[in-house]
Amino acid sequence: MNHKAIYALYQNVVTVDDGAGAFDAQGNQVEIDVNAVNAWVDPEAYKEQRARAYPSIADQLDLMYHGGYDAWKAAIEAVKIQIPKG
Repeated sequence: MNHKAIYALYQNVVTVDDGAGAFDAQGNQVEIDVNAVNAWVDPEAYKEQRARAYPSIADQLDLMYHGGYDAWKAAIEAVKIQIPKG
């Protein structure tokens, strides 16, 4: 079960259990549309993808030292182009 999608799509859900389902604050089970949950795309997913794709801080500093600001900026921009926002 995609907990993040459930919380995003159903604001009244406070607890999600993979075996039992989703529940509101009063403990009532909330009916979940599985197709909607499966179709949901995290609008913030690009942040994690970019963080993994950026060069390490050590590599970025090395790039700035040897290649200058423009080389560093080009490396960062390449990642931003490869993994656009949203």
